[in-house]
Amino acid sequence: MEISKKDKKAAREVIEKALLRDFEEGLSKTETILQNWRQGKQNARETYLEVYKHVKSLDKYIARRYDGMTGSMYLTTVIGLHMDKVINDEDLIDFSEEVQVYIKSVAKNLLDD
Repeated sequence: MEISKKDKKAAREVIEKALLRDFEEGLSKTETILQNWRQGKQNARETYLEVYKHVKSLDKYIARRYDGMTGSMYLTTVIGLHMDKVINDEDLIDFSEEVQVYIKSVAKNLLDD
């Protein structure tokens, strides 16, 4: 499906919002790991390794999902974000009605398969 400039702008905004949510979730998980260390549940070595693995994994996820994205990938990315529940129906409000229906429909069909 080809999308309009207005829908591409909406996609960029939704993708940026999703990226920030992914960063926040990653930082929250890192904070949980550090809290366990502060509470004496893990030693410094275990904590460091867990933080390192978490950040490395998050970095790979962010790179795969967001790096090098061109306009032709916006719709696919938004569908993936919707399927993974990083964004929800409310985040799609700035898209045209046709694109909203398309995103929801494709996401639902892919999840049902």
